[in-house]
Amino acid sequence: MSSMAIDRRQFLVGTALTLATASASKAFAGMLGDEVDTGVRAGDLVAACRRPDGTYSVVVLSIDGTILREVPLNGRGHDIALNGTTGEAVVFARRPGSFALAFDVHGRRDPVLFTTPANRHFYGHGTFSRDGRLLYATEHDNDTRNGLIGVYDASGGYKRVGEFPTYGIGPHEAILLADGKTLAVANGGIETHIEPGMTGREKLNVESMQPSLAFVDAATGRLLAQHTQSGGLHKLSIRHLAQDASGSVWFGCQWEGANTDTPELVGCAGIDRPLRIIEPSKPMGAKLSGYIGAVAISGNGRLLAASAPRAGRIMYVDTERFAVVGETLLMDSCGVTAASDDRFAMTSGMGVVQLDAPDHTHLATTTFPGRSFDNHLRIIG
Repeated sequence: MSSMAIDRRQFLVGTALTLATASASKAFAGMLGDEVDTGVRAGDLVAACRRPDGTYSVVVLSIDGTILREVPLNGRGHDIALNGTTGEAVVFARRPGSFALAFDVHGRRDPVLFTTPANRHFYGHGTFSRDGRLLYATEHDNDTRNGLIGVYDASGGYKRVGEFPTYGIGPHEAILLADGKTLAVANGGIETHIEPGMTGREKLNVESMQPSLAFVDAATGRLLAQHTQSGGLHKLSIRHLAQDASGSVWFGCQWEGANTDTPELVGCAGIDRPLRIIEPSKPMGAKLSGYIGAVAISGNGRLLAASAPRAGRIMYVDTERFAVVGETLLMDSCGVTAASDDRFAMTSGMGVVQLDAPDHTHLATTTFPGRSFDNHLRIIG
């Protein structure tokens, strides 16, 4: 792992930490008793959002529909990494943002703002080491246009202490596998660049893109294995990851080709097993509008939820049978996380938080008027 100096740019992120206890509708009321516990606890949810006044924040939500904590941001947030050791969460700026904010979900410490070096930007995702001391973040090198894992010292004010390659272009989500040693990295394969007149979101190489799923040693940055999309699937960008109970890594994709050619969008692989795309009895790629926005594994490790916000659907897959076993219809749904062995919590861009089961059992819904939740949702363990 190479060390490097950090550009400590000053980046103000709104006001200081705000503790909010404003209640939204209580559609979940009664599920956990009559009294609302305003303290953060296991089972509460964390998500980035746009507020009714158009500004941005990251919020901790109780399952009964109450905002327990709110931290203002001066830019749009994307995903959140949770540190199970310290109780901290890190929200990353949406690509191509360069800021991240670490905050204690219980409000016991002041938040810590940190940024990438000047020639880097975040891809919106990251994950902690098992002991909680290091944070691994997917990044873009604006000089080489290659993907990187930036390594930050979570015990030392999130100082950037190193980096290593993702062995691809456009890394999106990275997860630490159950062995505590291996990172799985979704290299989306889409080249971007920041320069005058460009936003950093323009896709520059769709015809030649090469998505891959890379397995990397978290301690050394050494490539352990890499699987690429084959043949006509080179435009199927691998974006989001989750590991099931058997150790397989499931991925959700986004199709960059013609709508008429939309393939299936969900599959799995292992360090010693190539990419395998599931084949439902009825084609679903086009039905999901060619776009998976997030994936999550159930608490028992058997069910995968894959959200398709452009189609307003969340698809459920039995990871043992490689079979689609249900779906939830929710307009602009994207954020999804396991709420139990067989239930999932989900959020939408319409301010909805919902609790459903894959067998079409709808458990609860609450709405936060004027809020728009971003693409990802995490649950506090």
